Amino acid sequence: MADTRLIQGRYRLLDLIGRGGMGEVWRAHDESLGRKVAVKCLKPVGPQHDQSFTRVLRERFRREARVAAALQHRGVTVVHDFGEHDGVLYLVMELLDGRNLSQLLEDNKAHPLDVTDVVDIAEQVAWALSYTHEQGIVHRDLKPANIMRLTDGTVKICDFGIARLGHDIGFTSRLTGTGIAMGTPHYMSPEQISGVEVDHRSDLYSLGCVLYEIATGVPPFDLDDAWAVLVGHRDTQPEPPRTHRPELPGFFDRIVLDLLAKTPEERPSDAKALAHRLTAARTSGPVGVPALRPPAGRPEQPPSRAPRLPSWTRGMTTGHKASGTWSLPHTPPDHSAGLTGEWTTGVDLRRAAAVPAALKPERPTPPPEVLAVLNSRHNAGLSLGRLGRWNEAGEVHRAVAAEREHALGPDHPDTLASRYEVGFTLSRTGRAADALREFGAVAEGRERTMGPDHPETLAARQETAYVLGQLGRHFEAHQVYAAVLASRERTIGAEHPDTLRCRHNLAFNLSRLGRLEDSYRMAHEVATARARVLGATHPDTLVTRYEVAYALGQLGRWAEALQTYREVAQARAQALGPDHPDTLAARYEVGISLGRLGRSAEALELYRALVDDRTRVQGPADPETLRARHGLGVNLGRLARWEEALAEARDVCAIRERVLGPDHPDTLVSRREVAVGLGWLGRWADALTVYRQVAEARERVLGADHPDALASRNDEAHCLEQLGRGAEAVELYRRVAALRQQRGAQGH
Repeated sequence: MADTRLIQGRYRLLDLIGRGGMGEVWRAHDESLGRKVAVKCLKPVGPQHDQSFTRVLRERFRREARVAAALQHRGVTVVHDFGEHDGVLYLVMELLDGRNLSQLLEDNKAHPLDVTDVVDIAEQVAWALSYTHEQGIVHRDLKPANIMRLTDGTVKICDFGIARLGHDIGFTSRLTGTGIAMGTPHYMSPEQISGVEVDHRSDLYSLGCVLYEIATGVPPFDLDDAWAVLVGHRDTQPEPPRTHRPELPGFFDRIVLDLLAKTPEERPSDAKALAHRLTAARTSGPVGVPALRPPAGRPEQPPSRAPRLPSWTRGMTTGHKASGTWSLPHTPPDHSAGLTGEWTTGVDLRRAAAVPAALKPERPTPPPEVLAVLNSRHNAGLSLGRLGRWNEAGEVHRAVAAEREHALGPDHPDTLASRYEVGFTLSRTGRAADALREFGAVAEGRERTMGPDHPETLAARQETAYVLGQLGRHFEAHQVYAAVLASRERTIGAEHPDTLRCRHNLAFNLSRLGRLEDSYRMAHEVATARARVLGATHPDTLVTRYEVAYALGQLGRWAEALQTYREVAQARAQALGPDHPDTLAARYEVGISLGRLGRSAEALELYRALVDDRTRVQGPADPETLRARHGLGVNLGRLARWEEALAEARDVCAIRERVLGPDHPDTLVSRREVAVGLGWLGRWADALTVYRQVAEARERVLGADHPDALASRNDEAHCLEQLGRGAEAVELYRRVAALRQQRGAQGH
């Protein structure tokens, strides 16, 4: 953006003073009022950029503007104006003369700040938070980079870019194995990590993390692995700040530990109470205290920065971030095969400037800022996926993949990383055939450039197998899984987490091939190995134990399945929280097992509680809430409470039809349950009409010889028998038998 540009005929941009993932900050002159201001604006987005990504940025920017403009407090950055000019959104703020806390730590070479300054900053931020919380606003991303200390000593909170109004706080970030959607790992509260609703006490926890860092020089959980950091926040008690820095006052130590309490109820009730507590402590006497000395004869040791964490955090990562200057990590020789050096297909960004022009490759070196923008957009696409917004994520990744291919080449790892994410979004939006083509192309490209046994190549092949399973091509999926497993065992060992993940997928696929005993045996072996390597309560261990329970059920061993599902549900409630989707899924399977064992009264009570919890956590129209309601209705029928069962089935069917569509498999299952209820109530003519609707829909969607369509025609024939129309029933039974025989012959 040119430095002479005039925004809205009023704000003249002078020089760039900051750049971040969302936009740029310019020093500017307000020509109407004759004062210097800061103007934050979205980076110009040209027509070559995808509209979905632009829409997401604009939405977030407008939210920041609306929230920030409503705040008027000396401890919060003042927003003067906001709007849009020539397609560029802008925010006009007071121009601050100072440094943020992250910069102050850098200036101090990562040493902690002066104790008096730390306490003063804590008090000022507490009063500012007290004000914002009273306005119903939760910051959600409080960190050192978002807190400024001006040259006159004033402290201001900045960047409410992901703030939410209190009444709209129901939006939650969901944590997955590939990272987080919003917030910064070192400063996230346990409730943010768990994906439950947050309130003002989440900001208090983040403030505790900030104070811990500026007082000791390190965050409370100072680990390189983001997953381990997040688990530390959730499960591990932090070391008292004074173990790192003995001269800190005792009251400050207690306040920080109170702020870092694992549950919101254990923290200070609000920021105002915290501010009063800090003010009282500061005014009651000197802030500094004498440093504690080690016992005589014992040398003083530097404090450990890595708190003890659950054993299952070992090896957990948040995945690889794409970057323009890609290189493979060095690994032990016996653990990997393939390339171990830098990417050298014509774009060596770190050496290109030193190569004579005549010797440079044909493909020009992309400017670093272009690569940075593409990297930022790639990560934005990942965030959209973590929020479950798969269609938007797919649009972003497709656009980034196209631009990376143009800038870096089709086989550059970053290009393939984007195409991999395109495939992932396709598989999550029901476009399995398209996903298969994308993953196949990525696997081929990675095999050419990295080798057949490289972890990234194997990851793409494993996703290919997963999508084949989605398409019902389980035999082909089995072949791919088996080949990937052999490669993983050869290159990284039989008990590496990636090898165990592949064996888990293979066990799952075996059950879909009808090889139930093999599936059970392999799943049991993987669960045992994962418990040994990762720990008994690691989410991956519990996923495999869930698969063990499923195989037991398929084998008719429902009592053992029930016990295993119950153990998984209990362990997930402790490890992930009672409202986590995986915990609720295990509880649902407990209900299935109870029903299969004829314990329908127990199942009914379980489903009632599960429906209440699903409704509270996910809403009344969520597919999983409706699945629980369907189970409730089925068990009402098993208890011969058919009027209630019919009413429940009709209600669930109507909602599913509206939310999922009339031909969705779940809708058709509910419609069949309506017919079942009508039949048990003796209303066979009505039941026949509904059974026929289900059969016709299944034939239309799945084909006349699909097992579900044939089952529906059998239902119809049974109904005809009940109505005394035996000849029609016999004819229909014969047609079903012929189709089954034909399908069986084709299968051979």
